[in-house]
Amino acid sequence: MFRARDFEFPLGKRTYVMGILNYTPDSFSDGGLYNTPQKALEHALLMQEQGADIIDVGANSTRPGAVILTAEEEKERIAPVLETLCKRLDVAVSADTFYPLCAKTALEAGASIINDVSGVFNPEIASLCKNYGAAYSVMHNPCGSAQTSEYPQGVVNDVRQFFLDSLTLAAQSGLDKSHICLDPGFGFGKKYEDNIELLREMQWIKFKGVALLAAGSRKRFIGTASGEENSAERDWGTVAAHTAAISGGADIIRVHNVSAAVQSARVADVIYRGKING
Repeated sequence: MFRARDFEFPLGKRTYVMGILNYTPDSFSDGGLYNTPQKALEHALLMQEQGADIIDVGANSTRPGAVILTAEEEKERIAPVLETLCKRLDVAVSADTFYPLCAKTALEAGASIINDVSGVFNPEIASLCKNYGAAYSVMHNPCGSAQTSEYPQGVVNDVRQFFLDSLTLAAQSGLDKSHICLDPGFGFGKKYEDNIELLREMQWIKFKGVALLAAGSRKRFIGTASGEENSAERDWGTVAAHTAAISGGADIIRVHNVSAAVQSARVADVIYRGKING
């Protein structure tokens, strides 16, 4: 079971869809499209209607070369929209931040998940999540999205060890594994071949009773594999990548195109989880 405040997501039953809401002017795929409170709310409500189980809101772009906001700047940008979304949505709201200040602000506003892409397990954020009964999503990210790292023991072993270390640190922080989500970090510090290998070997980084997130939507490696240079036109490549991830045990897929993800996840669940829909 994956638990996030009032929300419970039984693992292994079906795939959950996390819709991306970039409240930014400069995200790589849809920057500037939803960066007013009204536009953000409209898009979040649409994704909820399309079947999203979680809405992930981020105010800091993580694209290569992006200018990173300070904690105070991010708080000022994201606080109003989070308050609005948490009041209006019926699904879980996730805040994409690596700042404890912003995590606290998000949790106070009603967010259920803190999605930390820093690549470092933060005990302060873990403690906040424990106090609020929220979930903490931790991502493997050795050097950001603009660089690549070397993995002498192989990328799968490196990600697996990071996950094991994160689970140990979570236990030390008093945060139960049911409140942890692990993300292999597609596109962060990884060469094209590393991303493909992780997709092929997802079963080796899946731990029983711990949610596993696949967040490959529209990323560069999908463009390389498909030959599609326009990131906004990579949804079908995203479907293929996430179907592979589901076959390896991914519980949650983080996507721009919720409608396509929901339909493809239902079919993948029939194939890989034995769930007969309808």
